[in-house]
Amino acid sequence: MSAGGINLLRTKVFDKSKWMQLPRDVVIGHDVIGEVPTVCEDLDLGDAVLIITGDKTRDVAGRRVEALLADSYEVTTFPATSGDPLEVIREAEAAATGAGFVIGVGGGRVIDTAKIVAYNTDRHFISVPTAASHDGIASSRASVPTAEGNVSLAAEPPIAIVADTVIIASAPHRLLASGCADIIANHTAILDWELSHRLRGEALSEYALTLSRMTAEILFKNADLIKPNSEESAWLVTKALVSSGVAMSIAGSSRPASGGEHKFSHALDRLAPGKGLHGEKCGIGAIITMYLHGGDWEGIRDSLKTIGAPTTPAEIGIPDEVAVEALLAARTIRPERFTILDMGLTRESARDLVKMLYRE
Repeated sequence: MSAGGINLLRTKVFDKSKWMQLPRDVVIGHDVIGEVPTVCEDLDLGDAVLIITGDKTRDVAGRRVEALLADSYEVTTFPATSGDPLEVIREAEAAATGAGFVIGVGGGRVIDTAKIVAYNTDRHFISVPTAASHDGIASSRASVPTAEGNVSLAAEPPIAIVADTVIIASAPHRLLASGCADIIANHTAILDWELSHRLRGEALSEYALTLSRMTAEILFKNADLIKPNSEESAWLVTKALVSSGVAMSIAGSSRPASGGEHKFSHALDRLAPGKGLHGEKCGIGAIITMYLHGGDWEGIRDSLKTIGAPTTPAEIGIPDEVAVEALLAARTIRPERFTILDMGLTRESARDLVKMLYRE
């Protein structure tokens, strides 16, 4: 008898693969901006650099970086102005033509611009934040404002981060508090991720999830240590922001740090543009989504209050009814990303949730 027609089972082999891009050099501490040339030399990225910075942040740190690199590199500086964001990105990409790598020196908008430019021009990116307002300083995603609201784009994760706590501690405390809120909101982002895993079969990275949870817990438990003009506070928050960015790189997406609370924030971007910082809106969203998950929403609220972050829409100039509309509109934001806000929230329930925020 011939065996020619018999299908033999193949030997099962492990065939998964994953590409993770993590920072090679991370320097955080007192007056470490002076280490920028050493980091550039260590990475050996080329002889020409494009520095992207803002009008104010150039005075804060951009000129210092320019001067530090002027003797060893061909330095071009591009001012990321407050004009049309997409046009600014296009102009910055043109400025990057002769550069071997890109350095972003500034706050969230500048860092996001630099990350997108580096990604679109296939160059490495070094992050030099002047404020710790959200986890974009270390992530592979960038937020760009448009007429329809903020959109999240793929971006180049930093190959290095140089975060000077003197500079970050000197920034307005509101920015640091916003960064804290963004990290504390990881608590609910991972609950939404787990929910989607159970209900929709979405792939889950236990490593990324655990790192994100641990990062949020550090700030949640140490909220009383976050003080204005404190280098210790700047150091603690910046480390947490970097850790959150690494969790996203491990996961290959922003899932470990972006759930229903972020969808709520992006909905507010559309309905009330210019009101509140990103992290502030995520913090308020996290109180609501933690309540829906049946978790310690009061603990999140109290931590945010201790840090100095807002806990109600009124504190960031948003009418309660607009917050209600944002909760209902959240399901239209990235509909492929399932969260607890996608489970059929009614208008009456949304109003009750917003009222709950003011409960003593």
